Amino acid sequence: MWFKNLTVYRFNKPFSVDTEALEKSLEDFTFSPCSSQDISKFGFSNALGKQGQTLVHSANNRHLICATKEEKILPSQVVKEALEDKVAQIEAEEDRKLAKKEKDALKDEIIITLLPRAFSRRSQIRALIIPEIEMILVDSSSAVKAEEFLALLRKAMGSLPIIPLSFKVPIESQLTDWVKTDSTPAPFEMQDEAEFKSDSDEGGIVRFKQQDLTEAEVLAHIEVGKQVHKLALHFGQSIAFLLQSDAGIKRLKFSEEFRAGNDEVGTEDPMARLDADFALMGSELIALMNSLVEALGGLEESI
Repeated sequence: MWFKNLTVYRFNKPFSVDTEALEKSLEDFTFSPCSSQDISKFGFSNALGKQGQTLVHSANNRHLICATKEEKILPSQVVKEALEDKVAQIEAEEDRKLAKKEKDALKDEIIITLLPRAFSRRSQIRALIIPEIEMILVDSSSAVKAEEFLALLRKAMGSLPIIPLSFKVPIESQLTDWVKTDSTPAPFEMQDEAEFKSDSDEGGIVRFKQQDLTEAEVLAHIEVGKQVHKLALHFGQSIAFLLQSDAGIKRLKFSEEFRAGNDEVGTEDPMARLDADFALMGSELIALMNSLVEALGGLEESI
């Protein structure tokens, strides 16, 4: 339930969500396990996992969706060795060298043969659609996986007018200024981790961890032209995270004190607790994104 990373997109056209219509749209793309000959499958699954019954979980006009991916694991070395054996056998029998096209065809055949015996692994990715702030928050540290998720959602919905989150002022300029002046806008508080990067090809990358970022040896990197591309921050007393210059938010962690806000709900009714946690998380993520947009000088005008 609790998101661990955020890859953020915003709507560049007015967008609203009808829960029933969205549920129906996703049904045609529901996840099903791999068959013996499938190398991977990707589709939507219950938003609240085993406790849920619907593909979309909505509350306060915030909509949680989830997709599951199953992939067959075929170690490349196993395929390579099987291919080498088969090629050697055919070349010996026919007394000739096989062409690349023939080897490629053999490789495909070997993969098909091995698939039924391959192990599989599953992974899930969730996203929160929030029309209130005109954003989609994808719980993924990988932009590639986030785009894969959104491509499936776009296919299901027919259209999805979104663009990656971007700001008027480059994030690295803002972060560099915060470190240089030892001043972060409330309610943010700078922590003890950062990554500095030079814009020049000859320059390097310097990472600090468990380091006072106000010390002279740290600030010296700014003086020679490096900029802060990653900075660990706290949002009030609720969330710790690492903000990146590409607007990615990594290692999102809700404090125990904040999560304890729903302890009175208890755990006897798992669905009630999940629903309460969803509401609590959604409200705080909205507050976080609104505060970030303000602190970083506003969003870039959409095209």
